Amino acid sequence: MTLTYEDRCVITDLIAMHGHLCDSGELDRFDEVFTADVIYDVTDFGQEILIGVAACADAGRALGELNPVGHHVTNIVLSEQADGRVHARSKGIGINADGTSGSVTYEDTIVRGDQGWRISHRKMLARRVPLGG
Repeated sequence: MTLTYEDRCVITDLIAMHGHLCDSGELDRFDEVFTADVIYDVTDFGQEILIGVAACADAGRALGELNPVGHHVTNIVLSEQADGRVHARSKGIGINADGTSGSVTYEDTIVRGDQGWRISHRKMLARRVPLGG
């Protein structure tokens, strides 16, 4: 499979949409970004792996006021896989209500299904030290 320019644009928008949905509190729309059975790995933050869009939305609601007020994604790099999946690596910047910020790396597996491109697996890695630690 060869990713078209249109595929790349749609996937980039998909990755960016996650932050918009979080920041606006539209967590019930996560099915527009993730597969129904998404695996969302937040173990690097001491949390359990989340499975499914409902678990992801529930986790966001449970975080409540501790959620960042701004999720920003940048440096998106897409790599085609032989099996038709796409690996995406991107950087996330979270801005907190008190003005502090944090940085993460997103490692995503993206698949094309009946609903179009969706993230089926996301691993979130905290950036805690410079130069990869």
